Amino acid sequence: MPRDLLLEIGTEEIPARFMPATLEQLKTKAQERLAEARLDFSRVQVTGTPRRLVLHVHDLADRATDLELEIKGPPKKVAFDAEGKPTKAALGFARNQGIEVSDLVVKEVEGGEYVFACVRDEGQPAKELLSQLLPDLILSITFPKTMRWGDGDLRFARPIHWLLALLGEEVIPFSLAGVESGRETYGHRFLSKGPISIGAPGEYYEKIREHYVIVDPEERKRQIRKQCEELARQHGGKVLWDEDLLEEIIYLVEYPTALVGSFKADYLDLPMEVVITPMKEHQRYFPLADPAGELLPLFITVRNGTAENLEIVREGNEKVLQARLADAKFFYEEDKKVPLADRVERLKNIVFLEGLGSIYDKVERVRELALFIVEELGLEEPVRSLVDRTVLLSKADLTTNMVYEFDELQGVMGREYALLDGENPVVAQGIYEHYLPRFAGDELPQTMVGNIASIADKLDSICGCFGIGIIPTGSADPYALRRQAYGIVNILLGADLNLELSSLVDCGLNIYRRLSILKEDLQGVREQILDFFAARIKNACRDRGAAYDSIDAVLAVGFDNVAQLWNRLEAVEKSRRQPEFPSFIAMFNRVHNLARQAAGTEPCNPALFQEEAEKELYASYQELIPQLEEALAGQEYTKVLEKLFTLQPAIDRFFDDVLVMAKEEEIKNNRLALLREIDKLFLSLADFSKIVTG
Repeated sequence: MPRDLLLEIGTEEIPARFMPATLEQLKTKAQERLAEARLDFSRVQVTGTPRRLVLHVHDLADRATDLELEIKGPPKKVAFDAEGKPTKAALGFARNQGIEVSDLVVKEVEGGEYVFACVRDEGQPAKELLSQLLPDLILSITFPKTMRWGDGDLRFARPIHWLLALLGEEVIPFSLAGVESGRETYGHRFLSKGPISIGAPGEYYEKIREHYVIVDPEERKRQIRKQCEELARQHGGKVLWDEDLLEEIIYLVEYPTALVGSFKADYLDLPMEVVITPMKEHQRYFPLADPAGELLPLFITVRNGTAENLEIVREGNEKVLQARLADAKFFYEEDKKVPLADRVERLKNIVFLEGLGSIYDKVERVRELALFIVEELGLEEPVRSLVDRTVLLSKADLTTNMVYEFDELQGVMGREYALLDGENPVVAQGIYEHYLPRFAGDELPQTMVGNIASIADKLDSICGCFGIGIIPTGSADPYALRRQAYGIVNILLGADLNLELSSLVDCGLNIYRRLSILKEDLQGVREQILDFFAARIKNACRDRGAAYDSIDAVLAVGFDNVAQLWNRLEAVEKSRRQPEFPSFIAMFNRVHNLARQAAGTEPCNPALFQEEAEKELYASYQELIPQLEEALAGQEYTKVLEKLFTLQPAIDRFFDDVLVMAKEEEIKNNRLALLREIDKLFLSLADFSKIVTG
């Protein structure tokens, strides 16, 4: 009869950022191991708090399913002699499989007869299998960082203090790190005393709740949202939710209770980000705003416990925030005494990266690269001056007290101080935007100045790091070069900027070469960087919903201009919805495969055409060339495809009426040359052989 399995791994508090991935691992690996053990179940549920990882397997079979195997042996003619008696080969095979030779059966396989051993592997009881499976499962979980404790060698996120393991009402016996499994668990660290005995998995959740532990993260999340929104309503405001912060708090508490605190309204004179950052990043508070979106002198925090003595907890949190805001106000007032422009020189004292100079050196390189981008885009004044001023001041806020204390505010404070200094608002916004996007899903720059400054800043880092041999690996990317390259790609896509990556990379590398900084071969580094970008482009296109084979098709014929690549990709994706697309692909593949056999590079000679079908195809091709060139120049890629589709009837007739691989070498090569020229037309848009149809 199926029973539920419950495993609880009790630990010291596991870092909140580890928890989502850890629970996902626990679920996936449990399902895999149970399947490997041939233990059937209905579903797997994982939950957890900072102090426990919980696996609940519903309706687990009492024993593994039996397995019947047919093991192939030697051919029949080898296993038995002419009189049908078993040979040494048959006897040895049967002995190795643990069966009698009389139990061997003969079956026909692919036209030949072979002997088979039918072996039955009876499933073991679940309890026996789980005694080995559960400790192996626990040890298979990986973490970003692990620790050892006591005298043992076992590594885990945090020390393991108890192991609850039940199959129905029975304990699954095993030990790990000196801890014996049992039926006891523990409640809230401060609100519950002593062990709690669990009779069966079904009673676990209620019993643990009675001891102030809500084990389901989703339930804690719902409670936190409900409590916070109710408190905000009572105070005439709304919660400024941050989903990442909410998820972190979920894994910081076992029994959430939200409360409202306040601070002096004078601090609202500071920029909003200056007030919010200490709340969120340092104290894990949610800010409150009025219906118009203006910040209120209130915050919400979530306590790990009950509503008892909330006033004391509130006062403690208010004192901590008061001190942080007082520091922020002091830093802000001090920073305002020195204009950003006067801070630029101080960047000479901040190292950017060993081997790549100071932040000041980086700014100078980025200025040159940014002005190159301005020229490539054909932009003139006032954009040129605005971009240069933006880049010049872009890193100046790194020398401020505010950014030194709250590094999350880099760029934000640069914008605020630039506005206070009377800088052009476009420059101020560009200072903020040059850091964008900072992470996956972050906002993109909204101004041309911000786009250019961001691309130049990120590209300088990529060129510099690759140039001195710092290249991301599968497990390490300490300078976030993947994120920066991905950011550049998304800016190029989002702003539809007509820029060539190869030209940008060449400019960035040449700046370093001129400064005698590059340690690696220039051409080799260039190729590495462009390959690096190709992978990011592929990912960005997938994130935008394009099919993998459409992406491969357009990438195969060039990705230098990312904006044009996306426009080509959209045209291909649109054409795939046409009913005639499969026949178009079949036609292209036929042309493409033969075109690759063409010798030399000489164009076809119309004087050598013999058949009407090849003359007709050549005429259609010649008529199409100026139309395609015009459409390509205007980046009208859908129109390009429509024109290419019109060639299909002539190509089909060509293949029906013309023997391409003629006996006469000259005729054959001429026909292949014609197909090669037509193939080039298609490849101006995409390599359609990459498209999977059917």
